[in-house]
Parts: sequence; structure tokens; C-alpha cells
Amino acid sequence: MKQIQGPAIFLAQFLGDQAPFDNLKTLCKWAASLGYKGVQIPTWDSRCIDLQKAAESKDYCDEWKGIVESAGLQVTELSTHLQGQLVAVNPAYDELFDGFAPKAVRGNPKERQAWATEQLKFAAKASRNLGLNAHATFSGALMWHTMYPWPQRPAGLVEDAFAALAKRWLPILNAFDKAGVDLCYEIHPGEDLHDGITFERFWEATGQHTRCNMLYDPSHLLLQQLDYLQYIDFYHTFIKMFHVKDAEFNPTGKSGVYGGYQDWVNRPGRFRSLGDGQVDFSAIFSKLTQYDYSGWAVLEWECCIKHPEQGAAEGAPFIQDHIIRVTERAFDDFASAGKDQKLNKRILGI
Repeated sequence: MKQIQGPAIFLAQFLGDQAPFDNLKTLCKWAASLGYKGVQIPTWDSRCIDLQKAAESKDYCDEWKGIVESAGLQVTELSTHLQGQLVAVNPAYDELFDGFAPKAVRGNPKERQAWATEQLKFAAKASRNLGLNAHATFSGALMWHTMYPWPQRPAGLVEDAFAALAKRWLPILNAFDKAGVDLCYEIHPGEDLHDGITFERFWEATGQHTRCNMLYDPSHLLLQQLDYLQYIDFYHTFIKMFHVKDAEFNPTGKSGVYGGYQDWVNRPGRFRSLGDGQVDFSAIFSKLTQYDYSGWAVLEWECCIKHPEQGAAEGAPFIQDHIIRVTERAFDDFASAGKDQKLNKRILGI
């Protein structure tokens, strides 16, 4: 068996205008002081990385990586969650998602999609230049607005949607294949890839592309009321990244999975800091270890109650305590009689 790496932290939720959260160097020192060993990098924020330079210059990557390593950390993966969202946007969401794009392409869906596609291709090259083997993103969505089938979906809509989504992503997946990097879609409500069935549909539509993989985040599965442990049994061969994020689901007689348009504090389903929710992380770490997951365990902090700095401080020891040091021998080896083929034959009566 292989051992999970960590703890690591996704920096996106901690960037801010005040020190130490306003630049990569001080942010890395802060993360290291809390006990983190790795950082996952949001590529849409220039305070963290210039993605195009990272794609085009190995010298830039070496210098940039030196900043992270000077704090005693490793780069775990790059993330293009916001850019990936823009690869596929239904017109109903154009204005809502325009804020994820640079001003030059806002109000122009075709140009915005082209920009997002280029960003993902930059990310493939940048990951290769940094020596990374996995990358995090969102799939975007063409039919999320039809998630609840009323009115009835027209015949063939789902098949057409996944064919169109795959067509947009295949050039990107091929770019990641050329770079030798797995592209890991975070399975997430709001994306067309939001559960196991939708991932399978997309994977089939890509021709079962070998670089089409998953970022596993149990919080999104719990809030959909999926069996997030059996999910690992089904999809462990695709899970190449792991966000350690907690959540809770407390339905009432007034509201359930859909949330009643309430804010996060009042919704039955809420993201929580590690240890404050309902996710069984002991079982998750055991299953991932059982299936030889050897990637990083990365804190993605989101909580509607607790302060982020407290959540980050508690997150590193929480993850460290859940990482299993894998055994090198069977627990009952002390009782072994050794290998004796003649004895085996006598026991079997042959």
C-alpha cells in the first residue's frame, strides 16, 4: 500500500489585501508555520502565479517554485477552477460568470470560451514545467438549468449536451495528455459533472480519455446525499486529487437538499471547518489508503461560521492525524509457520 501525502492547503480562500495573505511568499511562510507541507495554487490570481509565463518559461517556473520551497513547502497542484467554469457556460448564466473572465472578453461568450480554453492549455504546460502530475478544474455546465426535469427534458438533450461538452474539452484533454498530466474535474453541484453518473457520461463522451480523472471532495457528495464512501469503491481508479472539506446536512420540515434559496448559515446543507461537520474522514482516509491513493490531502477551507484563520490552524493537525502510516507486514505474521509446500498439500489432501 501507498501513503497519502500531506497536509496541504488550497490558497484560494485565504488570499486578501492584508499581510501575510497578499503575496505568495508570505502566504507560504504562514502556511508552513501552521504545519502544512504543500500548497495548491489558484492560477487566476496574479499574486500567486503568472500562468502564461509558467507555461512558456521553465526559468520562470524554477524561480517561482523556489519561492514556495524556500518556505519548506511543495507545490501540490495548480487549479483552474474559474477558467474551467468558462469552458462551458449556458447563456442563462452569462452575466453571472462574466466576472470570472478578464474585462476584454466579458460580454462576448465566444471570446470568453476561447480565453478559457487557452488558459487550460497554459495550465497543462505550466504543470509539466513544474513537474506536477495532476491538475484541478471545473467542467462548466451547459444543462445545469435542466437539473430538475420540469418541464420534461426533450428527447436526446442529455446526450447532445455531453457530446458538446466533450467536444469543448477534448483539445484540452489532449494538451494535458501531451504534457503527461492528469486533468481532475472537481465533482461539484453547478457543474455538468456533479456526481458519478454524470462523470461516467462525460468520460464515455470523450472516448474514455485516459487523462479524464476526478478531484474527490466528500463535502459535495454529502450535500447531495450520495454515499461518499461507496463512491470511492466505484471510482478510486479515477481519483487523482483529494480536497479535505467537511459539511453537514440537517434537513427540516421546511427545507432540504435544495436549500430554499437561503444563505449558507440557514441552509440545511452547509460547508464546515474540518471536524465540525458530519463527514467520516477516518473511513475516507482508510478507503483511499486501501486503494493506494498516494496523492495529496489538501484542505479546502469553506465554513459559514468559523474564521478562516482558525479553520486553517485546525486543518493541518486534523489532516496529519488522519494520514495512515501504511503497514509493511501483516498483523498476524507473528503466528506464521512459514512457507512449506508439502504442509500445504497435506492440509489440502492432495
